[in-house]
Amino acid sequence: MFDFGIEGYRPQWLNSHSDLSAGHGRRLRGLIGRPLTRVWLVWDVRDDEWFSDCPVLLDFAGEQVEINHHKFDDLSVTWNTVDPHQPVLWPGFDLRWRHDTHSELSALQGHILQDVELLEWTGSDVAAGSVAVSFRFSHSRLTVANSLDENELTFGPPDAHHRRHSVARSTSAEPGHLQG
Repeated sequence: MFDFGIEGYRPQWLNSHSDLSAGHGRRLRGLIGRPLTRVWLVWDVRDDEWFSDCPVLLDFAGEQVEINHHKFDDLSVTWNTVDPHQPVLWPGFDLRWRHDTHSELSALQGHILQDVELLEWTGSDVAAGSVAVSFRFSHSRLTVANSLDENELTFGPPDAHHRRHSVARSTSAEPGHLQG
């Protein structure tokens, strides 16, 4: 299994919101009420940019959720397995963990998590059914989504083509019904 050059990292690929809810809903629900203390990204030192193939680490007061997208619909959620103080060893790249790269992420530090939603893409394209993980705070939101074989960060409300599944209220929504 490919570990993305990260010691101890063993992604566990899932492909549907129901599989993610069953496997991680309870722990995601347990993050609600905790402050976001840090977001770690792998940084390409040579190109001075985010290396979005590696997992995104979100630390909620000592409980770290690790989110990674792969291919068109693979999503891995792991817990407390990655040490961002250890090197990332990917041949041909000079990679480092950083937490100070995006002002939007820094602005979220200290904010209390209000809800976690699994966002299911309902468009009629190759990404149909893919799932993003969205963290809602009182006045903002951070979503880690699939950008066709890598991670993407978005801030703000979900696209209208996402069906929202709140882990706080339930783990599923009726077709066509947006929870919010």
